[in-house]
Amino acid sequence: MATSASPDSIAGQARRLYTEELVKGLTGLVQSVIDGARALLDKPSEHMVFQRRRDLVQGLMQGAQGWHRGMVVGLRKVLQHGVSASGPGDLPPPGSGRDALTLVPDDTIELEIVTSRLALAVMDRASWEFADLRSRVAHLEGRTELDPHDMLRAHVLSRITFDAWRAAGLNLEGWREMQPILHDEIAVLVEEAYHETNRWLMEQKVLPEVDLRPFIRRSRTHPNAHMGWSGPGSSFAGDGASSAAMGLGAPSEYPSSAGFAGPGRGGGWAGGGHSGGRGNVGEETRMMTRAAPLARSREHAEAVLGRLNRLIGRHVPQFGSSTRSQPLQQPGPALSAGLARAIDSAEQGIRQRLAPTTQRGEPPVTTPVLLEELHQRKQVLKKAAASPEERATIEIVALLFQSILTEDRIPAAVRVWFARLQMPVLRVAVTEPDFFATIDHPARRLIDRMGACVMGFDSAASGVGAALEKEIKRIVQVVEAYPDTGRRVFQTVLIEFEKFLEHYFKNENEITKRGVSLAQQVEQRETLAIQYTIELRRMLNEVPVQEGVRQFLFHVWADVLATTAVRYSAQGEQTRAMKRAAADLIWSASAKVTREERAEVIRRLPLLLKSLREGMLSAGMDSAKQDEHIQQLNNSLAAAFTAKAAVIPDERLRELMEQLETLEELLPDAADVEIDESMVLDLSGHQSSELEVVLEGGSMPTPAMVAWARELQVGSWYMLDRGGHTEPVQLTWHGLRKQLSLFVTPQGRCVLFQQHRLASYLQAGLIVPAQDEALTVRATRSALAKLDVDASRLLS
Repeated sequence: MATSASPDSIAGQARRLYTEELVKGLTGLVQSVIDGARALLDKPSEHMVFQRRRDLVQGLMQGAQGWHRGMVVGLRKVLQHGVSASGPGDLPPPGSGRDALTLVPDDTIELEIVTSRLALAVMDRASWEFADLRSRVAHLEGRTELDPHDMLRAHVLSRITFDAWRAAGLNLEGWREMQPILHDEIAVLVEEAYHETNRWLMEQKVLPEVDLRPFIRRSRTHPNAHMGWSGPGSSFAGDGASSAAMGLGAPSEYPSSAGFAGPGRGGGWAGGGHSGGRGNVGEETRMMTRAAPLARSREHAEAVLGRLNRLIGRHVPQFGSSTRSQPLQQPGPALSAGLARAIDSAEQGIRQRLAPTTQRGEPPVTTPVLLEELHQRKQVLKKAAASPEERATIEIVALLFQSILTEDRIPAAVRVWFARLQMPVLRVAVTEPDFFATIDHPARRLIDRMGACVMGFDSAASGVGAALEKEIKRIVQVVEAYPDTGRRVFQTVLIEFEKFLEHYFKNENEITKRGVSLAQQVEQRETLAIQYTIELRRMLNEVPVQEGVRQFLFHVWADVLATTAVRYSAQGEQTRAMKRAAADLIWSASAKVTREERAEVIRRLPLLLKSLREGMLSAGMDSAKQDEHIQQLNNSLAAAFTAKAAVIPDERLRELMEQLETLEELLPDAADVEIDESMVLDLSGHQSSELEVVLEGGSMPTPAMVAWARELQVGSWYMLDRGGHTEPVQLTWHGLRKQLSLFVTPQGRCVLFQQHRLASYLQAGLIVPAQDEALTVRATRSALAKLDVDASRLLS
């Protein structure tokens, strides 16, 4: 921290700024709640519900000033006098216990429930900003944690907000009615207040190394709030009140509530119109932090398919019933004989038309030529169709492939192979109607996976690689060779494609295979280091080893053993030398009670220290850190000389040395080892010009983000925001149990993430899929757009 002001003064200013940011947003908060209540009143409802909502709107119009005033005054008192002055400190924060069991009034229980739920909603959105702010303020005040009732904690604001609500004459029933809006608006307001306070503290050089992700802020100015609370007869101006409150001076003069109109739209709180709701950025941010990304993606895809089926069902009634997902053992409709012959003929014709480009290496067929060829085939197929359902299916599949083949990011050399998939997919779509009902159909998944792998950037210039193009060609030819197997052939080649990708990035792709090799070495070293640590802890559990020596072996020498074992093999001479150094260290640090033993330690010490330094150097440790560890070990050896250390019996020392010699035979199964950030010794030792290991950045991930990190698919492209710029990267490798993941840029730079760090980047939006939706989902949306314009093409 580099600043001229005292730490306590800066901490106080930070709390003041946090309060000012909250107060600035209270006008928009109250306005949003009123608009939300009005919107509820406008919705159709039962008579009792309508009466309750009408009373709520009337209560808000009458009590809005009082609610706002109560929140401003409450925040001011908390800032100046602490929590106890305004009441929120009278009850313990959520989750804390009481010293004695007593009868608690029902309204007190309700109060705790309401404020706890609000605090949880706030932290659900703002937890990572709060974590950074808490660290900075605690650092300034020389403590490890904020007070339980610190005004920066969410439960304090929650209590102030609800106390002001009740004091304004608003009831618990009304709060529950508005709870979703209250939670969302207050959470956004607190998050932005935390963010602004963090930004200011960073400008004051307070813990600048605490990473704050780039934060896209939507304006908190409510569309109605800029006019203030200027209902007829009211002299109260929202802007003026905000300015006074921001300055935290004397309270503004609040007029009577007579100036607020009733639920009519002519006057009242800021006048006309309802809230326009949140901007897209705010909505996307909330979704990213609250919902599982995989679930959201699936829901989006299923919604697109559902809309397609509903649209077609209106024009082809039998189509809707035939596309419901069926059990796999239940056969779908059979191809009519005429259509079956037409598909076979079209498939053969397409192969012959595209053969010159795929066999003799001629320039690929252009997209317009491809589309014209397929359009002509479509017209012939429609004439051969025996039912409206078959004609509709032909049209839909043609529209899907029209979108796929006009995707610019698919290289031209690969586009022709996608074109050859149209007839096999049509055959499946007619006989297995769940192709249109589920995103999990293997034909869809195959197209999406191949598309995700080849839709990298600058693909027209660099190509996708001969091996990948050859594999796509093989897959298409296999699908064509087994026309009567339906989904089974697609499922088979999908599995084969996944296996190919793993082999391809590891062994065949010149850009990625070096990076994968380095990443595997990192994983092997980290896994071995953890295994060695576990086994060393078990071995020394009952041995009276100096604590300094014990920690050195666990936290430093286990990594040295792992590094040496990766480079020279577990049984190599260099690895055996590092094991002997560990045994010598344990012996040297045990009590030496005779002159001969001390002389022997002095004789061995130079060679032991040399071995220790060589080992630490091989693990990438700099000289300063080596000196620090050597000094700590010297203290342990001094204790041994003064007989302050415990004596290790000779037979136990011999047993330990034998165990060290055969240490690998005792190691736990690598499959049971988790490489998380609390166990990794120092990944920075792996940094090189060829491999960048990501050690910091991102936000505290939710379980949903960790799950998403595990589900990212090899071969897919992403946009990585790191070091001030954004670039495309391709996921090329997952390690054991997907605990490490390697991304490679088109230029060959390799970036390695540990699972939790990758989830942190996903949480912060610092790494996002290059495709916002799967290839077939985008194609389905494109088909929908065309059918919305002219649905008659289904039957034409």
